[in-house]
Amino acid sequence: MSQNKNALIRYKTIDKCLQNKYRQWTLEDLIEECSEALFEYEGRQNPISKRTIQMDIQLMRSEKLGYNAPIVVYDKKYYKYEDEDFSITDIPLTETDMNVLTETVSMLKQFKDFSLFNDVSDILQRLEDKIYSEKSNTNPVIYLDKNEKLKGLHYLDEIYQAIIKKIVLVITYKSFKSKDESKFHFHPFILKEFNNRWFLIGKKKASQPITNLALDRIISIDYDFNHPYLEEDFDADDYYKDVIGVTVNSGLNARRIEIWVDASNAPYVLTKPLHTSQRLIKENEDGSVIIHIYVIPNYEMERLLLGFGSCLEILRPESLRNRMKKTLQNAISRYDSDERIEKNA
Repeated sequence: MSQNKNALIRYKTIDKCLQNKYRQWTLEDLIEECSEALFEYEGRQNPISKRTIQMDIQLMRSEKLGYNAPIVVYDKKYYKYEDEDFSITDIPLTETDMNVLTETVSMLKQFKDFSLFNDVSDILQRLEDKIYSEKSNTNPVIYLDKNEKLKGLHYLDEIYQAIIKKIVLVITYKSFKSKDESKFHFHPFILKEFNNRWFLIGKKKASQPITNLALDRIISIDYDFNHPYLEEDFDADDYYKDVIGVTVNSGLNARRIEIWVDASNAPYVLTKPLHTSQRLIKENEDGSVIIHIYVIPNYEMERLLLGFGSCLEILRPESLRNRMKKTLQNAISRYDSDERIEKNA
């Protein structure tokens, strides 16, 4: 690995450490973290001197790298960012960086018709738009849904690296349903995005079912290099083919769900199917349609269907129809009662 790459890994590791304001960082701590990061990338021990990390910190503070990192020492021992929200990853790209990115995108676009790039053509388009808007000081042409306050996105890179290098994670996690956080080993298989949230899919143990963890509920991530990684032939396309979202209720089979959609929403549902299994059964004279999907019912599916409100009706199966009916009746009862309004007045 080149020395420049080594240095970038050290800068990124130091930055990640100093962003964690819940821990005190000594120079020895930073050396240890950088050594572990380089070992993870290179697969061999590469001793780092105290002088090297001191020079790294000095360079990060300076204008030479464009970081101007506000790294300060307190209690004559501990390092931190004076601005707690600072990160070198938030530094604007230089003109040279932008030119390199422009050249890279132009080169990649030459291969856009090859099957390898079928799945990433939209990414290239978005990247090109972003580069153009930055260079020309204009507003982007392409806008995407995003949640700036979504937690856990900073874990994406290290989880990605753990997956491709087959490293077992030690995750501290707190679900919405739990009062306390828990800590466990986790064998990561894939990362999945749904509805502008990211999820980590994998297993805690070989004997346990596949589960998903929301990145925004992860408290911390560590590694266990001594724990053997669970080798499993996981096919994401096959695993998720019968569901909407990320929740696969084990033990349940896909069911045919028959749905009526009113005339105003029929074009939307027909041009953007609820699921790949969607089929048109009937077009009514008033413009409404009846469709069916073949899926395993889950929370995400019910939430999607409820989002249509009165514009959609579950015809079959009866159990799902009754469950949706009860949910809507509970919603109506909230609006029928004036008690809640009086309490919040």
